[in-house]
Amino acid sequence: MLKNISFILIFAVLFSACDKPSPKPGGGKFGMLDSGNPEFAAIEFFDHIYHSKGIEGAISLSTPKMERLLRSYHTNKGVQKHVLNMRFDKVTIQPRSRSAGRNEFAKEAEISLFFEGELEGNVLKDMRVVELIKVGNEWKVDVVSLQ
Repeated sequence: MLKNISFILIFAVLFSACDKPSPKPGGGKFGMLDSGNPEFAAIEFFDHIYHSKGIEGAISLSTPKMERLLRSYHTNKGVQKHVLNMRFDKVTIQPRSRSAGRNEFAKEAEISLFFEGELEGNVLKDMRVVELIKVGNEWKVDVVSLQ
């Protein structure tokens, strides 16, 4: 009897370990942003620039105009320095929507992103405004500017 219970317990543990991996959590402070929101696309764009080894992820979230600009600087550090004028060793990114309402149903969106991070031991805080355009079902970054 004890062997049967232990066999069932071991089998249940092994079977539950073969479960599908959980999807990537959403963006934002509490992980509540859905991938269909422009805020999520804006955060993902900057996340690729500041936390990835290459710029291909950011390019996949860009309009053709932004793609040409990013490709002209070749590397993440080049994009950080020359396109964004913001370099960080570590950074956290928080969104703030500039318009009321439900952006996921719009064709264009303007999102403010707040950056807080470190560069060579110094704490830096900055903000950028990101203009996004909906292409099909995906949001693409078109313009990044100061405000």
